[in-house]
Amino acid sequence: MPAADAAPRRVLVVDDSRMQRRILSAQLARSGYEVIEAGNAEEALAICAEAEPDIVLSDWMMPGMSGLDFCRAFRAMPRKGYGYFVLLTSKTDKNEVAQGLESGADDFLAKPISGEELRARLSAGERILTMERQLQEKNRLLSSALGELQGLYDVIDRDLTEACKLQQSLVRERYRSFGTAQVSLMLRPSGHVGGDLVGFFPINAHRVALFGMDVAGHGITSALMTARLAGYLSGATPEQNIALVPASYGHCDARPPAELAAYLNRLVLAEMQTDSYFTLIYADVDLVSGRVELVQAGHPYPAIQRASGAVEYLGDGGLPVGLIEGAEYETVTARLNPGDRLFLMSDGITEAADADANLLGEEGLAEIIEAAAGLRGEVFLNAVYEKIDRFAGGVLADDVSGVLFEFDEMRGLFV
Repeated sequence: MPAADAAPRRVLVVDDSRMQRRILSAQLARSGYEVIEAGNAEEALAICAEAEPDIVLSDWMMPGMSGLDFCRAFRAMPRKGYGYFVLLTSKTDKNEVAQGLESGADDFLAKPISGEELRARLSAGERILTMERQLQEKNRLLSSALGELQGLYDVIDRDLTEACKLQQSLVRERYRSFGTAQVSLMLRPSGHVGGDLVGFFPINAHRVALFGMDVAGHGITSALMTARLAGYLSGATPEQNIALVPASYGHCDARPPAELAAYLNRLVLAEMQTDSYFTLIYADVDLVSGRVELVQAGHPYPAIQRASGAVEYLGDGGLPVGLIEGAEYETVTARLNPGDRLFLMSDGITEAADADANLLGEEGLAEIIEAAAGLRGEVFLNAVYEKIDRFAGGVLADDVSGVLFEFDEMRGLFV
């Protein structure tokens, strides 16, 4: 029975017997259905094209198109919703009944038709149609929600794309030659934005500072903290660079690396008031002697590739910055000879994993660096990245960044 508060179901009765149609129509009308009649399948198809009945009661045996053929044609018609199809037949053979179900019929009514059985069959149809309409409504609501979410995603995606451009702009200079050396930078976030930052700045005419940072986590929070940290070590505004200190005769000097890490640790814990922390690699390199002083605060071990192609790692580890109050740091020293180079990298490189979850590690990276011994600058960095990406199967889960310092033969100094 159709629900009292819903629009009445439309039922199409198809039978070549006028008397049979009248009997069925009367029974259906008393039960609250809207009834349409058709004397044959061809007439019924025309009605279905305009009225879309909810339920069809069709005789099987009719002159011209049979009820079975009508059922197939009915199922092939485009509709907004489901139509419940009942075949009226005196056939009882199981094979014929199976043929009717395969043709798209939902149910059967045996002639002569019992009023009670008719109501029972229609009640079953009502339940199916109700569930189908409820499902349609839920799908409509879901599609609407998905459309709204897609709109929000598109807005966020556009914002993140712009944020990526802004973050990349923090690394204003990707390459510089210092006469006796050259510096090249690589910064590739795993998503739109990331928590890695690399850079360099001149300390004075004979020294240059190199640094890499990796803020814990990923995404917007890490990127915002990275932007804040970029201001502390900016080469564009030396007067605001906390690594630089005034020296005699108007020249600049720099804090020792370990002292800088401790200062940053106090600054982050006191001023930023955030749960985020970061790893740091910071090196002070003499452009004349090749002397390197660096601090490794939770960052991967920096690598030196000698002119011979051999790779060695520096440092003993260290605590991240902004994690523990009063943390102490150590300055490590090394010396570069002409033809040597220093590579500072983030853990997105050493912790890249293959399909079996095996990490690249220091040994794997050393093999990649040694294989790229003949390459320089940006070409070297691109080759390293491509090999790491290939190792990870094209799925790098973390940001990848690096600083490459190449110490050349003496050719005069300029900044």
